[in-house]
Amino acid sequence: MELADIPLIDHHAHNILKPEIFSEYSYSAAFTEGDRPSIVNYHGRQTLCYRRSLRDIAALLDCEPTETEILQQRQKLGLEKLTELCLSRANIETILLDDGFLAEEIFPLEWHQKFLPVRRLLRLEKLAETLFEKADSFEKFVNEFHTQLTNLPTSVVGFKSIAAYRTGLAIQSVPEKEAQSYFYSIKDGNSDSLSAAVPKSPFRLTNKSLIDFLLSIALEIANKSQIPVQFHTGFGDPDLDLFLANPLHLRPILEDSRYGDVPIVLLHASYPYTREAGYLASVYPQVYLDFGLAVPLLSVSGMRETLRILLELAPTSKIMYSSDSNLIPELYYLGSRWGRKVLAQVLTEAISDGDLTARQAEEIARSILRENALNLYQLRSKI
Repeated sequence: MELADIPLIDHHAHNILKPEIFSEYSYSAAFTEGDRPSIVNYHGRQTLCYRRSLRDIAALLDCEPTETEILQQRQKLGLEKLTELCLSRANIETILLDDGFLAEEIFPLEWHQKFLPVRRLLRLEKLAETLFEKADSFEKFVNEFHTQLTNLPTSVVGFKSIAAYRTGLAIQSVPEKEAQSYFYSIKDGNSDSLSAAVPKSPFRLTNKSLIDFLLSIALEIANKSQIPVQFHTGFGDPDLDLFLANPLHLRPILEDSRYGDVPIVLLHASYPYTREAGYLASVYPQVYLDFGLAVPLLSVSGMRETLRILLELAPTSKIMYSSDSNLIPELYYLGSRWGRKVLAQVLTEAISDGDLTARQAEEIARSILRENALNLYQLRSKI
């Protein structure tokens, strides 16, 4: 099965880092979720993903498969030509970008639009942090948060939450008075939820009551307008409590009638909670899945197994492609290469097993790589 001709909708990725910022990183930092020096500079280079990726990138750049040679070739090309090469070879139609990650160090959406159509995912916690620093009262803070979410620019096609990183996915209903109390406590500097490690460091919201209260507002707004809400689930950076990133913690949200029409997207195949994610998608109409980050970060057999597990139970109409690319453009290419390849392998197995006909497998491949995201984010009229 050959899927290279199907244009991709990459429904979850991040902006590329400015070169002067990335020059402070090791190249291998783009291929690991770890951030400790020994992981980034040594152990991260010993993964199957990194070794495989060097060969793939070297083939793309027509150089020897060593980090040194790749860095030299990148320098010769320059970032814009490199990005154009990666995106064109990836055959990506549209990218949905969460620009809340390293927001001050990345290129804006307009820069990415030089290469292909781009739409925006609004990171809820980042918006809350920006508004928090400006607000002098709880009422103004909440009203402005509500206003921003109900008067969206046309570029925004979905919300994104990193609650899994901050306080976990066991999101609860919080009385307004409780949220108000925490707001003023943080403002007064009487809470450990106010990041004060560096006096001028950006504010980082980590108070569970306040985050849960704001998410309830966002979910109610999304329910009215049927805006998809993406949740980070499963593995990620080491500041994440993996136990609290299990999507099963979202069950009270999924059962709440106030949010019954909100399309909720569980990112990253919820790895290693992939079966749990597949189960949720199979029983809750509003739950959707993707397999970005797991593809291409896992080994080849790991990527195949993750796709197999998703397809064990989850409807194929609920699964979408993404790359979760960040920092460098090569990740867009690697995600597309391996996303197509392992999907083709798993669907071919399904044909051999008697689960699918060849025609059905081709239709499913197109749905996962393109059609499902086009429908969910209502992109047909926006591209």
